[in-house]
Amino acid sequence: MVYHTFAEDSLRKFTVSIFLKMGCPADHAELAADVLIKSDLRGIDSHGVARLSGYVRLWEKKRINTSPNIRVVHETATTATVDGDAGLGLVVAPFAMKVAIEKAEKYGSGWVSVKNSNHFGIAGYHTMLAVEKDMIGFAMTNASPLVAPTFANERMLGTNPMCYAFPAGKYPPVIVDMATSAAANGKLEIAQRSGKPVPDGWIQDKDGKPSTDPHELKKGGSLLPLGSDRDHGSHKGFGLSATVDILSAVLSGANYGPWVPPFVAFLEPSNNPVGEGIGHFLGAMRVDGFRPVDEFKSHLDNWIERFKTATPISPDQPVIIPGEPELSAEKERKVSGIPIIDVVYDDLNELASKLGVGGLRSVIS
Repeated sequence: MVYHTFAEDSLRKFTVSIFLKMGCPADHAELAADVLIKSDLRGIDSHGVARLSGYVRLWEKKRINTSPNIRVVHETATTATVDGDAGLGLVVAPFAMKVAIEKAEKYGSGWVSVKNSNHFGIAGYHTMLAVEKDMIGFAMTNASPLVAPTFANERMLGTNPMCYAFPAGKYPPVIVDMATSAAANGKLEIAQRSGKPVPDGWIQDKDGKPSTDPHELKKGGSLLPLGSDRDHGSHKGFGLSATVDILSAVLSGANYGPWVPPFVAFLEPSNNPVGEGIGHFLGAMRVDGFRPVDEFKSHLDNWIERFKTATPISPDQPVIIPGEPELSAEKERKVSGIPIIDVVYDDLNELASKLGVGGLRSVIS
């Protein structure tokens, strides 16, 4: 597999230029680029600049509004519903999280459900906004239906990620960021590009039989919930995914279940939608609403230290704290650069040529 490596600043400038060409205001372009670059820095390549062409195609189909009027349409002291006006989820979700943080600063916690949005990147980006304020952050989103519920052979739910972030003291925050499906769709995309099979338990074919073919979704198959099958706890993954769908969309007025619009532009949204766009749910809770911040951070540090010293099965693989692999990747990539797989590299250069901006080939890698 061939990789091209780029400095963070170079890739950021390129990404901003694409969003500007789409008609995004400068502040929106910079924020959207920041969400994608943060994903690449943290090693979540499936949600970084590899997604750029997907956003452009949705914009070309007039399914993304690059100058949205993002606004609160319903609220109480501690809750709100935000209408994203079909804007980039990369911009809508941070807006909603800031509303949640402002409410938490006044009342101890803030909860915001979002409708009429689009794909919001990695959930961890939004929860870290709360952590910066010594708050516990929550972020989740529903997504286009790719996952079959337990006992079903029909795509009804998205990969529906959820994320929780907790501020620590001398250690980095604990960030639990995960899909509620057996695997994120982005991992299938990576396997497709690399020509490798996926592990057992990730997907089923159109007849509901297990498969390891990463192209199975294109043939009518579906992703499986976290747990893969009933004997291995798929009902728990189904339950978590359902929770995300209800909080993100049934609560806000967004589309839910099989009505969620697809991220890929070549598939049309449902002609009988039950809501508006994609939905998110974000929240922030002040730590000092429960105990002094320093006490909490000290004990979370102690929690981290104890779990890190848990007896490993193999001395070559110590226990990993949630968020640790991503932080390690970020430290390394800030120094050595961000690797871009050859297929994505070519795709981005083609995109740049189409939009008339300088391509990655013009950037020293």
